Amino acid sequence: MQFLAVSFMIRENEVMMLAEAEKTTLSSEIDMEALVSQLSNAHPRRIIEKALDLFGDQLAVSFSGAEDVLLLEFAHQLGRPFRVFTLDTGRLHPETYRLFGEVEKRYGVRVEALFPEREELESLVRRKGMFSFYQDGHGECCGVRKVAPLRRHLKTLRAWITGQRRDQNPGTRGNLPVVQFDDGFEGREGARLVKFNPLAGYTGAEVWDDLRAYDVPFNALHQRGFVSIGCEPCTRPILPGQHEREGRWWWENADKKECGLHQINIDASEGEAKRN
Repeated sequence: MQFLAVSFMIRENEVMMLAEAEKTTLSSEIDMEALVSQLSNAHPRRIIEKALDLFGDQLAVSFSGAEDVLLLEFAHQLGRPFRVFTLDTGRLHPETYRLFGEVEKRYGVRVEALFPEREELESLVRRKGMFSFYQDGHGECCGVRKVAPLRRHLKTLRAWITGQRRDQNPGTRGNLPVVQFDDGFEGREGARLVKFNPLAGYTGAEVWDDLRAYDVPFNALHQRGFVSIGCEPCTRPILPGQHEREGRWWWENADKKECGLHQINIDASEGEAKRN
């Protein structure tokens, strides 16, 4: 019976999404300065609501299987259909895959898994092996397993929602707005893509306060010292007092720990450095 109930919820969401699909806004119609001003101090739930108002079915939430599960809770509280996708690199922790299943049951959504292109991945592994990133950096592997699938998917959307926070990486995310044009990617029909960051102003502690308050399912790795969670070979628990990003790509320079999904953060931080 539980399976039938979840299936009904998913089908009901699909029907509602068809109605929402007609209610979308073109990015060329967005006054970004006004939108930032309107949402800068808004609660994350209000930011998600505004995103759905503007873009409906042509908007999706990016879910990594970590603390950003809070985005799904806030979206669910609105009582409206919403889309969710994740980047399945083939290297995620088993605990992350289990969380995807828990999330689908709780919220009645289907987590759309995006996968790397087989030919690109086979070429990389045959040329350089399974762990080349330990020698020459994570950029190439992330490019194949994460950035390329994301780029393909974003071309079908007009906007997306991320779980980025300013305190995750002060060097590249310290000035992160709650909404912005994402010129690192191209949207549907070549349009300028809009990116919402509802948790930008939240701290990690505030995220966890809400996760506990709403009894939201979370990744079991968090109970074992993992904070920032990505692929299994590139993620490790941190010690007390360490910054959460120290658990990612620990063998590399700590200044720019981004995997390419949010390249505009690096571009913005480099531009700020040049101005100063």
